[in-house]
Amino acid sequence: MAKQKTKPVAAKEPRFAEGLCFKKLFFVFLVGSVIGTIYEEILFMVQHYMATGQLEHALRRGVIYGPFNVIYGFGAVVLVYLLLRKPLKNWQIFVYAAVLGGAVEYLVSWLQEVFTHTTSWDYSQLFLNINGRTTIPIMLVWGVLGWLLVKVVYPPVSNLIEQIPVKIGDRIYVILVVLMAVDMLVSWTAIIRQTLRHNNIPPFTPVGEFCDSYYNDDFLRHYFPNMEHPDKQP
Repeated sequence: MAKQKTKPVAAKEPRFAEGLCFKKLFFVFLVGSVIGTIYEEILFMVQHYMATGQLEHALRRGVIYGPFNVIYGFGAVVLVYLLLRKPLKNWQIFVYAAVLGGAVEYLVSWLQEVFTHTTSWDYSQLFLNINGRTTIPIMLVWGVLGWLLVKVVYPPVSNLIEQIPVKIGDRIYVILVVLMAVDMLVSWTAIIRQTLRHNNIPPFTPVGEFCDSYYNDDFLRHYFPNMEHPDKQP
């Protein structure tokens, strides 16, 4: 009996940023940062309108250049990575997202205060607050947002990311990583230098001199209007 020839199995074409790899999570970070900016700015407009009857827009970013609220970006990465590693029930996603979201908010608030001596939010006067850095009601909001993220937002976004041609995606990825790294470095350097300036510490490098002249208080107030310096000296 003649041997039948078996057809060679076609190799699976690689997809860009497949699975929960670092590249995928970086794009989740970008998407979460942009959505967070939109959410915060709309929330501010609604709250301001209800308090004053007037519409007003204010930036709500975590960096100087680009519509990126990086707190939401980091939160989105943590939620996606930890909540999608194994199947979870809806109530589990809600509970874990509430705890993780509150933990990220608390940690970022603490890190901001330690490294820049600034605060961007203080919930000390709100009900069930935790050291003024987050509150139980806000954690419940994180639970809802986390469920929406992993169940509604992430699947189509993940599929869209993986549709990018591999060569093009790799180049875009490198460019965006470099730009975001520079953006965060410049932004946080300017904020740290502002804190030193408020405490009457003169610049001791050309970088500090540049920050004092270009990234002055008026400039930074426009991009970070809710940032305060509790230890500012008169």
